[in-house]
Amino acid sequence: MNKILIVIEREFSTRIRKKSFILLTILMPFLVIGVICLPILLAGLDSNKEIKVAVIDHTGQYAPILKDNGNLRFVPLAQMDDSLKKDKSSFSAVILISKDLSADSTGATIYSHKEVPAELTSYFNRTISDHIRDTRITQYQIPQLNQIISKCRVDYKVRTIKWTDEGEENLSSSEIAGLIGMLLTLLIYMFVLSYGGMVMQGVCEEKANRIMEIMVSSVKPFQLMMGKIIGVALVGIIQFAIWSVLIGIGMTIIGLFTGQQPDVAQTAELNQFMSSDIPMPNSPASEIMQIMQGINFGEILTMFVLYFLGGYLLFASFFAAIGASINEQSDSSQFMTPIVIIMIFSLYAGMFSINNPDGPLAMWCSLIPITSPIVMMVRLPFGVPAWQLILSLVLLYATAIGVVALSAKIYRVGILMYGKKPTFKEMMKWIKFK
Repeated sequence: MNKILIVIEREFSTRIRKKSFILLTILMPFLVIGVICLPILLAGLDSNKEIKVAVIDHTGQYAPILKDNGNLRFVPLAQMDDSLKKDKSSFSAVILISKDLSADSTGATIYSHKEVPAELTSYFNRTISDHIRDTRITQYQIPQLNQIISKCRVDYKVRTIKWTDEGEENLSSSEIAGLIGMLLTLLIYMFVLSYGGMVMQGVCEEKANRIMEIMVSSVKPFQLMMGKIIGVALVGIIQFAIWSVLIGIGMTIIGLFTGQQPDVAQTAELNQFMSSDIPMPNSPASEIMQIMQGINFGEILTMFVLYFLGGYLLFASFFAAIGASINEQSDSSQFMTPIVIIMIFSLYAGMFSINNPDGPLAMWCSLIPITSPIVMMVRLPFGVPAWQLILSLVLLYATAIGVVALSAKIYRVGILMYGKKPTFKEMMKWIKFK
């Protein structure tokens, strides 16, 4: 055990001192914040840009109803001429209406020197559709028919309530649950793939430098492999924790500078509602707060840690065995392809399981050890039967222990093999060595 701890300490200290680790740890939060905030900022800068549109209406019916809306400015013109085709500065787009659109839907066309703005097409389609509908309703000559239809139009959204084991009622949302599950799935997928690959890379480097020959003289191959796996895991956890803190601080600072800090009065009112039995106001923000309160984040976090540890141990063992079996990293694709395909399949299975978290695909993939760490994350926010969680964890850790034992046998032979690419048949023989 002491030797494993020594290997863990060496692997951990070596990696956190690398310039690549320091740079990635510092720069990644800025990259994430930039990816999140930059599009919003750029969209805000461009939101005030005026979109000037020429309207040529040969029917005379539709130009009057196209009113200025937001950034859209409509300018009626008598006819289409060649200057509109050549001049790029006067108008962003030209709308040509040549026929009665209620009789012929192809009677309108939008021309532009660039891609037509989605804002313009959306507004035009909505306005024309409403006008044609109102015109057809008027043709029936029924008094106040339009008002009657407007009153009958309902955009209904049903409330969903989830019962707890104690019979309490909590507001729920499949959309929010699916979003949380997908976020957890992506985290495990990226973590396992990135840091599992780091284990393989470390083994390859030490094997190429012949350092491995010196290390195995004093440390058993199994101890060396487990030390590397655990050491890289600790590096990943520390790195992820630093990223979380820096991203949180960065987003908070951006919120303060952009004037998005919470109002004191609103915060006090929210706390009052949360500490009392008074129902919260029916607003989107309050509904989201109530939904989040109904989600058992303690259970989700516990299961996330357990599945992360089991999944990482399983796949990192595969990567360690691959690293020990090859001489150069360029040779790794032959062995890594099946593992990557399995992980991609797991990710897609998780994505398709959002709409049916209790379906056959979701259930079986959350029980099979090689897919359960990723797929089960999608199901957790929706609630999973206790027997499925227990069975899934037992199968995952039993498989992980078995894979560790098999990988250790491949590892002990492979780390001292040079100059030849092993086949799967040869690797099976390594497993049988005593």
